[in-house]
Amino acid sequence: MRATRVVQKILSHYEGETPGVKANLCRMLMNGKLGGTGKMIILPVDQGFEHGPARSFAPNPPAYDPHYHYQLAIDAGLSAYAAPLGMIEAGADTFAGQIPTILKVNSANSLMAETAGKNQAITASVDDALRLGCAAIGFTIYPGSDAQLGMFEEISAMREEAAAKGVATVIWSYPRGEAVTKDGETAIDVAAYAAQIAALLGAHIIKIKLSTYHLMLPEAKKVYEAQGIDVSTQAKRVAHCMDAAFAGRRIVVFSGGAKKGEDSVYDDARAIRDGGGNGSIIGRNSFQRSREDALAMLGKLIDIYKGRA
Repeated sequence: MRATRVVQKILSHYEGETPGVKANLCRMLMNGKLGGTGKMIILPVDQGFEHGPARSFAPNPPAYDPHYHYQLAIDAGLSAYAAPLGMIEAGADTFAGQIPTILKVNSANSLMAETAGKNQAITASVDDALRLGCAAIGFTIYPGSDAQLGMFEEISAMREEAAAKGVATVIWSYPRGEAVTKDGETAIDVAAYAAQIAALLGAHIIKIKLSTYHLMLPEAKKVYEAQGIDVSTQAKRVAHCMDAAFAGRRIVVFSGGAKKGEDSVYDDARAIRDGGGNGSIIGRNSFQRSREDALAMLGKLIDIYKGRA
């Protein structure tokens, strides 16, 4: 497998990294139907931990089986498959080498009381990722939570260990918690801040949510208005988040969120493409549809990222 010039350019932005990390980034960037384009679609299946099994898989019962997700990602020609330890272990041997995997190493759940605050427990290790042949670890941080500083320290340590062992790091950067309003969780100033924090923590791939036109932070709002920062469209908001990710020197993928209509999914992908984003990390909008419908939708998303739709 020879890396394309597009992929080589992306890898050149990671100047301080080990060959092992770059090799694993290359594995993901060169895999599947978007291989070599610099665009990615990743299938994440951590929702069973986060939301519970029925809320996650009852709309499409075959998705209770971990093998279903491996096969969906492979057959759709996706870039990688991400999941917690148990899900990866359940198919790691059967599907070894067939799809790059991302081991989600921390998780929360919907049984926690609101008084517990926004935090996640570490549920897997870098050595688990190595044992299972994973290309990367995935870690969620909650900028805005009272627990955020501890989360930053945890991922800093795990990222250092992972890089030393040649494993890449993906950071889910989701603003939420005591310092963030509900509207602020997807405000453009907060989303860009979340991308910047993840980049500064050393993320090789950053996962954030698509943002709204809302500005939450009063001091930031003054700057947006004074500098005339145009965030009026989704594509422009994507471009602004890419600026926050070291002027696009870091790979940024945008989450699909809760299941929605296909047209909305396609509109999101076009905005990501037109704004210079690297792609989608799309879970419930994939596996909560029938396999046939999911494959058709993912195929069109690939066409969108290739500029064909």
